[in-house]
Amino acid sequence: MTIKVIAILGLLVIFILGTILPINIGVLGLVAAFIVGFFMYDLSLHEMIQVFPVQLFLIIVGITYLFTIIQSSGAIDLLAEAGLKWVKGQVGFIPWLMFVLSFALACVGTFGIAVVTLLAPIALRLAYKTNISQLMMSMMIIMGIQAGSFSPLNLFGAIVNGVMKTGGYEYSPALLLLNCFIYFSIVSFITFSLFGGLRLFKRDSMALVYEAGALEAASIESRIENQRAGFNFYKGICLISIPILGILSFGFGMNLGVAAIIVGLVITLIAPHQQAGVLRRMPWRITLLVTGIVTYVGVMEKAGVMDDVAVMIENIGNPALAALALSYVSGVISSFASTTGFLASIIPMAESVLLNPHLSTNNVIAVISVSSSIVDLSPLSSVGAILLANVQGIKERVFFKQLLMTTGILIALGPGLAWLLFIVVGMPW
Repeated sequence: MTIKVIAILGLLVIFILGTILPINIGVLGLVAAFIVGFFMYDLSLHEMIQVFPVQLFLIIVGITYLFTIIQSSGAIDLLAEAGLKWVKGQVGFIPWLMFVLSFALACVGTFGIAVVTLLAPIALRLAYKTNISQLMMSMMIIMGIQAGSFSPLNLFGAIVNGVMKTGGYEYSPALLLLNCFIYFSIVSFITFSLFGGLRLFKRDSMALVYEAGALEAASIESRIENQRAGFNFYKGICLISIPILGILSFGFGMNLGVAAIIVGLVITLIAPHQQAGVLRRMPWRITLLVTGIVTYVGVMEKAGVMDDVAVMIENIGNPALAALALSYVSGVISSFASTTGFLASIIPMAESVLLNPHLSTNNVIAVISVSSSIVDLSPLSSVGAILLANVQGIKERVFFKQLLMTTGILIALGPGLAWLLFIVVGMPW
């Protein structure tokens, strides 16, 4: 067994240990990077520190800092409450409202776990009261989140953008978001149809046991009331900060992370007393996870391991089949490993496919992105746990099996559908 094969197996061991043990994958990655670098490749400490992803670190910290402030303000809840008022009595539109709300909230930077926490109590209660499949409603929320999670303002999109820029790959963040939206919209329409969604439009308009005030109270019962009570100046500032971030980053070319930190600081200076606990609520675990994995992959790149992996993929011969292999590797591994960490590690391995002149870089990265994220419905994930906690009229054990079986189907069919749409057909048209 060669040293390079051991390094590749080390990456697999990191994901397995991080899955079965309560140890942050990033910590495992950092330690493994120093062990592999020092003892196997004779790299100096300076060389290993050089591969630490400073730019990606800034992006993740900046994005999570700003959107933790926005989420804590209650401004995001206002968007959800406004959406609920649009479908009184229109049963068939409820699942699509949840898809659109999830997409919009994720698109403006709200973390997936926060979106589920906000919408699941409302959506599953409405599903129970109106006899809509709660599994279908759950899937519509998750598909909406994943459709918006590859926005440059969201963590998934920020990770992909950071890794793509670091690798020097040419691609369009806007086109990635469009591709993800089209893909997850198609999956959502299939889901909606299979679970009898089309029949919902034939129902007469009815009072939905809507009780918007009661639903709102149920979903935010544990939140700080004075931060959630209606629109105010502070919430307005938080909402305005989102387009300002876009202007600074995409209009003036400022680093997204630096721009987010600046905007977050301005909000903090405007309302310093509203910022208690913001830094504590930031997902530092995710920051450590991603940067640790990327550092390990960086050491592998410095040692030439990634070049060998790229040659192995290239030796498949047919670039389309190589992309298909990547799609299923992404789906299967991401089903038990962290999607955020896996996204950061799989992109460098896909270099030969990304640079293949016969394939679109935008479409290849879309295949990897959607295949890695479509399995996040799993009941073994934190998102699945929140869905389980809010299901009504169904035993948790039964709903757990439904989610698990659906995850298996998504692993089997989701990557293949992505490959068919983006590589064979060549979306977008």
